[in-house]
Amino acid sequence: MPDIPLKSIGRTRAGYTQLQGEGDSAGSNGTANWNGGDSSGSTMPASTRAAAAAFKGKKPVRSSSFNNYKDYPDEEETLLGAHEGEDEIDEDNSSRHRESRAGLLSRSSKTKDKSRTIPFRPPDKFQNKFPANIVRNQKYNVFTFLPIVLYEQFKFFFNLYFLLVALSQFVPQLKIGKKIANLLTGFLSTYVAPLAFVLVVTMGKEAHDDYKRNLRDKEANSAKYLILEPSSSPPGAPLHSDGGPHTRSIPSSKIRVGDFVFLEKNQRVPADMVLLRTSDASGTCFIRTDQLDGETDWKLRVAVPACQKLRSDNELLRLDSEIYADAPIKDIHTFIGTFSINSESDQHISSDGVPLEPVPKVEPLTVENMLWSNTVLAAGSAVGFVVYTGAETRAVMNTSHPETKVGLLEIEINRLAKILCAVTFALSVAMVALNGFRGEWYIYVFRFLILFSSIIPISLRVNLDMGKTVYSHLIMTDNEIPNTIVRTSTLPEELGRIEYLLSDKTGTLTQNEMELKKLHMGTMSYGADSMDEVAHQLALAFGLTAEQAALRQGATPTGMQFASRGRRDMSSRVKDVVTSLALCHNVTPVTNDDDTVTYQASSPDEVAIVNWTESVGLTLVFRDRKRITLQTPEGARLEFDVLELFPFTSESKRMGIVVRDVTSGEITFLQKGADVVMARIVQRNDWLEEECANMAREGLRTLVIGKKRLGEQAYGVFKEHYHAASIQLQGRNEAMTDVVAEFLERDLELLGLTGVEDKLQDEVKSTIELLRNAGIKIWMLTGDKIETATCIAISTKLVARNQYIHQVAKLKTSDQAKHELEFLQAKPDCCLVIDGESLQLCLNLFKNEFVEIATKLSAVVACRCSPTQKADVARLIRKHTKKRVCCIGDGGNDVSMIQAADVGVGIVGKEGKQASLAADFSVTQFSHLTKLLLWHGRNSYKRSAKLAQFVIHRGLVISIMQCVFSAIFYFAPIALYQGWLMVGYATLYTMAPVFSLVLDRDVSEDLALLYPELYKELVKGRSLSFKTFFMWLMISVYQGGAIMIMSLVLFENEFLNIVSISFTALVLNELIMVAVEITTWHVYMVLSEIITLLIYAVSIVFLPEYFDLAFVTTVRFVWKVALIVAVSAFPLYLYKLIRSRVRPSTSSKLL
Repeated sequence: MPDIPLKSIGRTRAGYTQLQGEGDSAGSNGTANWNGGDSSGSTMPASTRAAAAAFKGKKPVRSSSFNNYKDYPDEEETLLGAHEGEDEIDEDNSSRHRESRAGLLSRSSKTKDKSRTIPFRPPDKFQNKFPANIVRNQKYNVFTFLPIVLYEQFKFFFNLYFLLVALSQFVPQLKIGKKIANLLTGFLSTYVAPLAFVLVVTMGKEAHDDYKRNLRDKEANSAKYLILEPSSSPPGAPLHSDGGPHTRSIPSSKIRVGDFVFLEKNQRVPADMVLLRTSDASGTCFIRTDQLDGETDWKLRVAVPACQKLRSDNELLRLDSEIYADAPIKDIHTFIGTFSINSESDQHISSDGVPLEPVPKVEPLTVENMLWSNTVLAAGSAVGFVVYTGAETRAVMNTSHPETKVGLLEIEINRLAKILCAVTFALSVAMVALNGFRGEWYIYVFRFLILFSSIIPISLRVNLDMGKTVYSHLIMTDNEIPNTIVRTSTLPEELGRIEYLLSDKTGTLTQNEMELKKLHMGTMSYGADSMDEVAHQLALAFGLTAEQAALRQGATPTGMQFASRGRRDMSSRVKDVVTSLALCHNVTPVTNDDDTVTYQASSPDEVAIVNWTESVGLTLVFRDRKRITLQTPEGARLEFDVLELFPFTSESKRMGIVVRDVTSGEITFLQKGADVVMARIVQRNDWLEEECANMAREGLRTLVIGKKRLGEQAYGVFKEHYHAASIQLQGRNEAMTDVVAEFLERDLELLGLTGVEDKLQDEVKSTIELLRNAGIKIWMLTGDKIETATCIAISTKLVARNQYIHQVAKLKTSDQAKHELEFLQAKPDCCLVIDGESLQLCLNLFKNEFVEIATKLSAVVACRCSPTQKADVARLIRKHTKKRVCCIGDGGNDVSMIQAADVGVGIVGKEGKQASLAADFSVTQFSHLTKLLLWHGRNSYKRSAKLAQFVIHRGLVISIMQCVFSAIFYFAPIALYQGWLMVGYATLYTMAPVFSLVLDRDVSEDLALLYPELYKELVKGRSLSFKTFFMWLMISVYQGGAIMIMSLVLFENEFLNIVSISFTALVLNELIMVAVEITTWHVYMVLSEIITLLIYAVSIVFLPEYFDLAFVTTVRFVWKVALIVAVSAFPLYLYKLIRSRVRPSTSSKLL
């Protein structure tokens, strides 16, 4: 099917949706009726063109449906102007417009066209062309689990090295050790057991996590839904029953494109579908989109008018219709499609008995007609027509599959392992070279490599993995951050290396609970604690109506009435502003199952204002497209007809409404909006600008409310001009805006200024301040409007006091983007607030320049971001800066961002547990990040860095001793220690003291939180760097050489006891070194040192093969071993003591 020109459809992201009556069909939501005309143009589906040909003789009917396109002038041109002579379209303009949509709607000629025209009741063969509606979040299946997990493990040099060493022992020429028992013991304990332990633990964890994902997938795929079954009679046959259509219950995974799905209240939408009918007579319904865009407010959706007018669902199934849907894209704010009725049916009669308009009829479909997958029907019931399933749904396209995350510490250790391997190889070659490359020297090189393999200890992986388990346990048992869950136990150290924090707004920084805090009326200002006075004034205003009537009839006012005249004036002003706020909105009262009433709108601050008017006595009790009913404090009803509604848009930054009081017939134009646009619309005043600035500094969202009374004649003139503008084919939006500005938006009476607070999560301000002081740069990524995000940035102190906020919005060209980037480069101390469209343009045209500049700013706020954009920003920062990025969010729309980060933190909140389940760490509130990063992150990184280097040191020392020993014995590859000594050295004799380092801490918890600047030292990576590594390398060379050489010098007459001498000195040296490295002693550390020493002493008795008791128990053995240990360990203790005095660490200065 030829493409429908894409330039016709505009994107609607406004916070408010225009509501209009039946006569206006669907108003500005973009759903309209089209009638008549020659439909043979190339923009129509084939079936529509055929139907058009059948009705070519009929006179075209061009109704007031032109109004339906007043927001989309180009749309009318393409969908309405289908005459024979008007079919020629400027292809260049059309393609240019398509390309300007940031690549979201463009289709390459090389890519398969995935747009579809779906007839009602499609054949099975047609339905099977599209993806199955299956939810699949698993990483593995039965066949891929083992290969992928093994690849993920052995792609690291560390593990691959030990696999090769273990395999080498199957080659006879490379075997180390003579006795079979020793060979088997050494082989299993030294090579196979640690490697097998690491692999089994990793595979078990991955299998468990994937099994949990599989269970969640099964639950989603097996959820039951009702689909409507078409009757077997032909489309034109009469209906024999007035009952509902046949329904069949099927699992979600069996739903296909072209199915009619019946949805009930609180049911999850299983696939992307067009809304055809709702249980509400107005053809509207509310959906919850929190798992898609993160916003908890309900969104209004509109059914296809032609389907809503049908008497029953039976007639819906008998329509000869089709739906065109454009190719699936990621953008949740855009949909391009048409609904076409191809032939007339005698039964297609509307509920009032009037036949439907002649066919062919085409109605445009926009995002307002769509129910996206993973949203929830909030009220009533609905029938939807499935257009996208499975991988083509917006929800799946905006979800990225989780990757296996690897910590920076793991990468650094892997890098060090390569250096150690090079050292091992160099030593091996050196030993063979010093022996003159005699015989099969290459065999000796490999044997030396295996002898020195302890330089890269496999026990390092075991110790680090066990350490991570300890850190995870400490985090989850911390009473100050209750219910924190560590879902990825391999990343605790990453919490200590974060430099960028990307946060969601709604539900993460804010509670998304709005409350009107201030009302300013020029001469009077009411705060949160004085709203009772507003209620009193309002009651007074409505209660004095009878008295005022008596006064107008000539009654003599009393002195008390004269005294209260000023008060009555204030009461009437309060009445005006409260009534205006109760009328000028887009809020609909919804009755719940328990007969309670809740207010729903597409913006929570609208609901907050209506809740406030109810709290002071004026209640909204009814609202539809044509009428609003209010209830006064006395219980009387006020009826107003809605004559016009001008919805809020991000461009206009205001909304207006024209209402007629049913009782008095008075027509009033009410408008509220941002101060920047309302200041020039209202009458001159001397207080608005100052008060707006005061409220903005408090982080309140300000709205200015104005009023203008209209006479019948004035309104008639306006309506005539407005209608004329609304049916223009060119420049319609501008013409309509000009008419409103000329006739209505002039000299409005300024009624007041409201300040609405979006309640923040507990301790958000102090948390952000602490994290910024810790050197962490914070970005806020939200799907909300730019004005809302700016207010929250101020109230959360993300923006410093008096810091300049630079807003970038609606960028269209490369020149505009370049200009903004040049400005930001010249002002690096500002806060950038940018919308999603401009962000995408910058990333498409100037990706490197934008990231380079933005990452240097102190704060960045990105608004109107799609889930994919959030994830892309996280990946971009990671790739460009090579720094650690943490992302935190609480909704399903944050999952992609969380999975794209180095560390993902999910909050369990109102939007469910989807973010929490996908995250590496789950917390209950944003403020828990302070403890998680500054304390647990610090400890995890510092401890693992020290543990890793100590384990490497432990392996290096024994390898250097082996090197010296082999050199003494004419460079022969003979093992110094075999069997149980090698096993004991890495386990019983040193493991407990070395592992106790995971309990060490350099500062107390109070100091770490009091001085967040200490965190800046961690991100530099100085705890584990090439400098510290080479220091430990030198220490190992010195100590290994000292122990071995001193043993040979002092015990030259007892050379046969060299093993017991050197091994005892080695074990004691390691115990002393652990003690020297400990900063803060813990009871377990003391116990591990004492118990390990006792175990070694006792084991000597049971190992006569290595230890001669008669020799070991002599005084000469004791003092000489003590001297060896003193020579190896004391100089290092002395060096550490002097260094702590001369160049103390930052943390030690605070102790």
